[in-house]
This record gives sequence, structure tokens and C-alpha cells, in this order.
Amino acid sequence: MITSYLLLFGSAFLAATILPFYSEVLLFILLQEGGEPWKLIAVATLGNTLGAVVNWFLGRGLLHFKNRRWFYFNDSQINKAQRWFQRYGVWSLLLAWLPIGGDALTLIAGIFKVRLLPFLLLVGFGKCLRYIAVVYLAGWLT
Repeated sequence: MITSYLLLFGSAFLAATILPFYSEVLLFILLQEGGEPWKLIAVATLGNTLGAVVNWFLGRGLLHFKNRRWFYFNDSQINKAQRWFQRYGVWSLLLAWLPIGGDALTLIAGIFKVRLLPFLLLVGFGKCLRYIAVVYLAGWLT
């Protein structure tokens, strides 16, 4: 079963990076195979949160490359993201679990140099709630 937990950790980790990946499918399979719901939630949350930290680190160094021709974001996009983040603030990181936009939030948090501890607490809390909801909706928590 330890291999299953490592696979879930890896799946959740990759799902939190900018790579398109989904950990909920594996979580559901492991629940059906008799995995302990709270342990699976903990492993998935840890992997997903640490994957978000990768985005945070990428964001920390990203703007050093903004004058390069290959740089993906233009000044208008960066300014729009900055205005949005300043409006909703660090608390928006509670939404980092969202399948669309959540990974961008963690990258933006790195760009705008959100401190790591608040980042970890907010992102981890939101991601944990997501996995609890998935397990609950799958009928494994009552």
C-alpha cells in the first residue's frame, strides 16, 4: 500500500504544477481498494501543496525574464494579474484548489513575493478542504 501512497503523492504533486494532471481519479481508485480516507487525504494534500510550492518558486524568478522574446506574458497581462491580486489579496490563495486558475494563483503569489508560511497555510488549507470534499462526495466519509 506504500507504493499506492507514493503514487498518490506524485499524482497530487504533478496536478498542482503547471502540468495538466488530475489526482482525484487515483484517489478514488485507492478509496475503492480500501485505502484509509484520512491518510489518503493527508498524502494528497501534502503532495498537492508541495506542487504548488514549485509554482511559487517559479513565480519568484519569473519576472527576471520578462524582457526576453520567448517570455509568455506581456506587460498588460502582468499588470492585470497584479491588480487582481492586490484587490483580492493573499486570501485568494484559498482558491488555489480550483482546477482553472488555481495554479496561476500560486504562480502569481510567487511573482508578488507572498511569504512562504502564509502561502503554505492558505494553499494547504484550501487543498485539504478540496480533498475532503472529494472523499465525502465519493461516499467514503460520513
